[in-house]
Amino acid sequence: MWKTFLVVFGLIVAILLGIFLIKGPQFAPPPLFVMPPESVSSGVAEEMVWENSVSAVGTLRASQGVMLSAEVSGTISEIHFESGQSVIKGDLLFELDTSAERAQLESAVASAELAEVNLKRTEELRASRSVAQSELDTSEARYKEAIAALSQIQAQLEKKVIRAPFSGRLGIRQIDLGEYINPGAPVVSLQSVDPIFVDFSLPQQQLSEVKSGYEFRLTVDTYKTKTFDGTVKVVDSELNLTNRMFRVRGVLSNEDGTLVPGMFANVDVLQPDSTAVVAVPGTAVYYQAFGNTVFVIRDSDDGMIVEQRFVKLGRTKGDLVSIVEGIAAGEEIVTAGAFKLSNGRSVVVNNSSPLPVSLNPTPDDA
Repeated sequence: MWKTFLVVFGLIVAILLGIFLIKGPQFAPPPLFVMPPESVSSGVAEEMVWENSVSAVGTLRASQGVMLSAEVSGTISEIHFESGQSVIKGDLLFELDTSAERAQLESAVASAELAEVNLKRTEELRASRSVAQSELDTSEARYKEAIAALSQIQAQLEKKVIRAPFSGRLGIRQIDLGEYINPGAPVVSLQSVDPIFVDFSLPQQQLSEVKSGYEFRLTVDTYKTKTFDGTVKVVDSELNLTNRMFRVRGVLSNEDGTLVPGMFANVDVLQPDSTAVVAVPGTAVYYQAFGNTVFVIRDSDDGMIVEQRFVKLGRTKGDLVSIVEGIAAGEEIVTAGAFKLSNGRSVVVNNSSPLPVSLNPTPDDA
């Protein structure tokens, strides 16, 4: 009986052992899941020397500019210019009808000649004491009156002949031959654009950062890839009481007439000193509500991992941003893909398609 019991017990133990050996691994805890490394692009925090500058927006103005008109009324009799023409100081531009004044001029010339003859005759008679001194005085007065009348008519004639007051380029003609115009009516714009001025305003906090003689760099939307250099000519002596801003005028060469008065311009006034900064691409900064961070790539026993660091940002210049605290020059950082990372995450660097980075970017759709 004991033998039978032992046999049955042995069979039961064998069956249970077989079940445990077969099914036991199925009840074992699963292995820990390891996140695969993320693919990112990287760059190096660079130490650079940046120009210090003050930025503003301004308007281009001609060094000399007027809207030409006539001082007197009259009918346009001659036009001696074309729209857009370049002229030199003193060039004849247009004339008003002077037929009435010329008739008056002939009469005035005859009166002046007669008065001169009478004066000479009276002087001869007075020399021989044939006439009184009063008659000589009367002849002199009439001669002066005749000369004054002649000068007045000549001045009227000159006002009807309009010449260029300075050298420059004309605008679009606003009159036609035979048209009657009143005094002050606009005829054509004349602008002297070489050199050309740029006027801009800055807040009072930057008054000490802009001085006469400082150089500036100017750009306009019309020529996206071209810059123009100039010099600060004058800083206004007072501030605008409404907005506490002061005006600045710069001057720059414009020999080819590329710049046109009235253009909107971006101006960067350069400071005499520069600043050394640690710069990273703007895409490397992970902007968050609780603080801005940058992921630094470092080696570990399991490969490359990232370390999330809080940073203090400085100035932005083009595609780059300066780091005041948190990153040292030469450290490798994540430049693309930071949004999918966390502290200690393993990464794989793929720089096969790097993003272009420039201090002076000129995108096509800007």
